[in-house]
Amino acid sequence: MSGTGELAAHLATIVYSVDAVDFTESAIARARQEHADVEGVRWLQLDIERDDPAPLHEDGYDLIVMRLVYPFMRDRGRIVHGLGEQLRDGGALVVITPVVENTPAERRGIALDEDEIVLLGAGWATEERLDADGLAFLVLRGPCHADTRAVEKRPTTGHALTGALAVVTDDAGRVLLGRSRRGMLELPGGKTTGPEDFAAAAVRELGEETGLVADPADAHVVTMLVDDSHGVPRLTAVVRITAWTGTLTNPEPKLFDRWEFFDLHALACVGDVFAPAALALDAVWPGVIPGLPSVVSYAIAADQPPVPGEPAEAGRLRAAMAQTVIDGGWAPSEPVQEALRTVPRHRFAPEANLAAAYESGDRAVITRYDEAGTAISSVSAAWLQADMIEHLGLEPGAVVFEAGSGGYNAELIAHVTEPDGSVVTVDIDPWVVRRTRRFLTEAGSGRVSAVEADAALGAPGHLVPRGGFDASMITYNCWDVAPAWREQLAEGGRLVLPLEMGGYTRAVTFERRGQVLHARHFTYCGFVRDQGQQACTIPSVPLLDGRLTLRFEHGTASDTTGLEEALRGPRHEVTTGITLEAGAYFGSLQLYAATTLPGFCRLVAHQDPNEGVTGIAKDRDAPAVVGEASLAYLLHVQTKDGDRPEDKEWEWVAFAFGEQGLVLAEQLVATVRAWDLHVRVDDNDQHADPDLTVHPAGTPGDHLPAGDVLDKENSRLVFRWPGRDVSLPRPVEHPAARVVTEGV
Repeated sequence: MSGTGELAAHLATIVYSVDAVDFTESAIARARQEHADVEGVRWLQLDIERDDPAPLHEDGYDLIVMRLVYPFMRDRGRIVHGLGEQLRDGGALVVITPVVENTPAERRGIALDEDEIVLLGAGWATEERLDADGLAFLVLRGPCHADTRAVEKRPTTGHALTGALAVVTDDAGRVLLGRSRRGMLELPGGKTTGPEDFAAAAVRELGEETGLVADPADAHVVTMLVDDSHGVPRLTAVVRITAWTGTLTNPEPKLFDRWEFFDLHALACVGDVFAPAALALDAVWPGVIPGLPSVVSYAIAADQPPVPGEPAEAGRLRAAMAQTVIDGGWAPSEPVQEALRTVPRHRFAPEANLAAAYESGDRAVITRYDEAGTAISSVSAAWLQADMIEHLGLEPGAVVFEAGSGGYNAELIAHVTEPDGSVVTVDIDPWVVRRTRRFLTEAGSGRVSAVEADAALGAPGHLVPRGGFDASMITYNCWDVAPAWREQLAEGGRLVLPLEMGGYTRAVTFERRGQVLHARHFTYCGFVRDQGQQACTIPSVPLLDGRLTLRFEHGTASDTTGLEEALRGPRHEVTTGITLEAGAYFGSLQLYAATTLPGFCRLVAHQDPNEGVTGIAKDRDAPAVVGEASLAYLLHVQTKDGDRPEDKEWEWVAFAFGEQGLVLAEQLVATVRAWDLHVRVDDNDQHADPDLTVHPAGTPGDHLPAGDVLDKENSRLVFRWPGRDVSLPRPVEHPAARVVTEGV
């Protein structure tokens, strides 16, 4: 809004619900007074360039009007991008502004010239211009941005191909870029002159091009990039400037249209960026711009201090995320609560917008995919990180091993162990380690060391404290327990890892007692898969032309001869009499079946249930057992419906095919009934966990405690479930002659 709010009042009279915004208190007060009889308007005092946008409508807008304000904005591209993200599908942004040709010379500072109007419309799907009363009315629709691509300038002379680029951020953590007359975004920078070093060149160019002043002591060469421009070798120094003063101006208008600060998450969709600038941004924040050309990069071990800065919105969202985790009971201790409130999660996922970075639900921020599109690195859900850290039982000064780097989780741990604790974090992916090191430099405590190695081998020997790590955490799905994790753990220390048992993952808290790990706690979870030498290829068998798949999660496939024929025959059904209500937890049943049933596997459906023979929902799976040309599996079938959740009910039913199908179904039924009697404590989702111990592979059976034994390549897992009569170690009979592994 602007002035006295006439436009807002008018829109309200034609059935719009209107949020009318101005940054001055006096304008809001006057508008409220003059339009007190108008309903449907919220009058909001808000500086849309600097303030937290929390007061704005969380579901977005069908129409956003900027009336007589655009020329007064500094970071115009960032503001337009942000407002575009606030539009609903089909919505429009309308900019009403004076134009230079209709404005007296003494007032042209409040008007736009034609070049600026062209920039305003760049990146939108459609642009319509109307003129009235000497004002331009620009109606912009469609995407407010374009995918970023790295582009080159025209061929240049050889002496200009050695230079420095300055990477500068403001007090909100936004990066400075200039819109050049070549139609691309660029970083401040240029070639060195005389005896000048790269840091001094970056500082000088920053002042000449933007008016900002920096001390060379605050300029740090972090990376050298080597590529070519039109066949000529090019050497670019990436210089991180950590402090500056002055007012942003445009001293070289013949070269640049303007300079402004951009949100990091927007860098993937700002259009054309000068290739060295795009590569320099990637050197500081790896992954923030996808699809860049290859470049040879030499990281420099610069002594760079952390660089502060975040928008007010980040602090609000972080506090809300922390409170959600605390209210859920996942962070009962004050040190973990304070870590959640303090460590800037968004600084370790700069490609995500703030709302996604601080998502407080059960969602991770995916930061890397493999060629098949599978997530291989992420920032895990905050509640799960808090829960796992809590169960480490950390004390101030603890030294902790973390496998599966990313930076944020390690910094949470470092915060909990302050002031003298430290973390060694290991990852097998060089890109992830490079990214982690950069983010730790930008926003870390200085007490986390990132190492490139296969985490299944533990930490490098020189980083292991005498007596072992006080605690260890693994942050990817583990099919097995690596010996190094036990051997490098101090006696009595705790190891928390997401352990796969029959394909079901639980974050299990173990405590070391000699050569045996004793489980103390289980949390339902899911993580990205292991990429190291412990990575396990799960045998699978397609059935019925790929409409079904059997997954043998314990490592070796059973004989499936005759199953196709059996699946084309009659289906048998055996009810259990065991029911569950809406939202009931039955993960303990899955785990109970996977660790006690001979021949256990998982049956996956790849078609809609009404089109197949199993009734399993598409892309879902069911616990199953396989026999000779026979198969049985377990589903919960709805038996009662109603308008309220408490009126609905499901019953566990075993379905079977083949001559042995009914026998296998009865095994499943017996399993469900035993689980209901001994493991599911009551109807309020309370359930008992097994007594689980992990022993080194090769431990003789007579040295194991009583229970069901699940053999892995490096370990023997012994489960003792409540009420299960197992007086001796009893291997769960899976045809585990060998384990198929795949090194990455």
